[in-house]
Formats: sequence, C-alpha cells, structure tokens
Amino acid sequence: MVKKLKKEFWNEVEGLQVYDTPGTPNQGLMKLQEGEVGVNEKKHTRYRTGVSMLLYLMKTRPDLGNAIRELTKCLSGPSPAAYKEMLRVIKFAIDTHDYGLKMHPTSYNEIEWKLVLYSDSDWAGDKNDRKSISGHILYVNGVPVSWSSRGQKTVALSSAEAEYVAASEAVKEVLFVIQVLEFLNIKVRNPVTVHVDNMGAIFMLENRTSNKRTRHVDVRYRFVTDLIEKKVIEVVFVPTKKNYSDAQTKNITKEIYQAHTPQYVEKRSYIGVGSG
Repeated sequence: MVKKLKKEFWNEVEGLQVYDTPGTPNQGLMKLQEGEVGVNEKKHTRYRTGVSMLLYLMKTRPDLGNAIRELTKCLSGPSPAAYKEMLRVIKFAIDTHDYGLKMHPTSYNEIEWKLVLYSDSDWAGDKNDRKSISGHILYVNGVPVSWSSRGQKTVALSSAEAEYVAASEAVKEVLFVIQVLEFLNIKVRNPVTVHVDNMGAIFMLENRTSNKRTRHVDVRYRFVTDLIEKKVIEVVFVPTKKNYSDAQTKNITKEIYQAHTPQYVEKRSYIGVGSG
C-alpha cells in the first residue's frame, strides 16, 4: 500500500520535510464551518482516495491510528488544512515505509496465553462536538493483535467518565479475542490485565456504587464490574508515560512517539516500499 501511496501522491509530498510524528502534535482537525470554503472537487476526490489508502495501511501500523482518524472526520468536505494534514500523514508513511508491526511473542510454549490491554481516552478531544476519543491496544503474548482510535458516541462529563467508557468498550474486544482463542482450544490466563491511567475511572469500574454524575453511564458499562468480580479481568493503574495506547487518542509529540511506538511497531530492514 505504501508503494501505491507513493505512486499516487509523491509529486505532492516530495518537497515536504521529514516529520517526526504521523500527525501535527496537539492539533485536531475541524469540519468545515458555515461559510468556510473547502478544497475543490478534484482535491476532494484525492482526499478521499488518500484517506482510504491510509485506512488500509493502518491494519499494520497502529502508530498511524489517531492521525488517520482525524482525517476521516473531514471526508464529506475537507478544508485546505485537512488536505495539508493528509499530505503530512502520507509523507510520514512513505518515509517510514520500513516500519511494520512488532511481532515478538514473549512466550511460545505456555499452556495459558497472556492477554494485556492498554486503554486511554482524550477527554473532549474532538473540537467539533467535544466528544472524547477512545483508544486501546491489546497484546496476546506480547504481540499487538487489536488496536483502535475512535470517537465516543456520547459527551463525557469528566475525564474519569471518558476513561471509564473507553476501558469498557476496549474490554469488549478482550472478550471477543478470548472467545476466538477458546474456540481454537487455547486457554487464556485469568485475570486479563487492563491498564488504565485514571484512578477515578478505576474506582468506577471496580465499584457498584453510583451517584447522579455517573448513573447515566452505569447500566451500559456495568458488565465490566461483573468481569472484575469473576476474576476475568483486573484493572491496574499505569502512569500516562507508560500507557502505550496514548498515541491512539491524540496527535502526540516526538518524545512520546519515540517512547511508546516501539512497543508495537519497529523498523525492519527487509520491508521495502515494494512490499505494500
């Protein structure tokens, strides 16, 4: 896919600088506002083409997740800023064509396979509607098998609530993977560790008590508390600096990118532009 991206867009990105991160740090794209003029029809078509190709590439590049999610918000009418950001992401993808998914299992002959989940959210991170962004990365025996960057469906009233919703949605993916492994007669080590970097969210996940501020989200996500009580999962606090799903919720800085992404992508000299 990188080869196709280069063939399609190289004439537009060749002169761009070498970027350290996929998306512009601490920047979120805005949809076209009333009276604002977007790109012309030709560029609109190219924008949709570029984003579609990047979405396919994201299947093996978790580090591109949030940058691409930001681009998808403007598919119906990209602004010049959105088009420029798309070219940035494409340039980064081309420049890092030799990066791929990190595939180094931590164990081979264990009777029970180990699942570890990292969950994060960016409270009110979408400037268009102030909905929060959820992100997660799920590892099986040290190998990333599932990752996501998506907007939440409702507006969270606090950062703890946003983290609570994000973790609850991510746990659904854990349950799915457990079902797949059990179908293959592979035992899973319980409890599955769920890393969250917000103590308020952990309290909400572990306790059945509620108040007026959290009651509106209790019913939909209360199943997580049942899983904790049944020892299917355990929720563990992790400092933000070590929460590897942070890059799935926002455009991160160079320092965070270099610290987190080696946990799920790595440079491979044998992967060339022609491999995609």
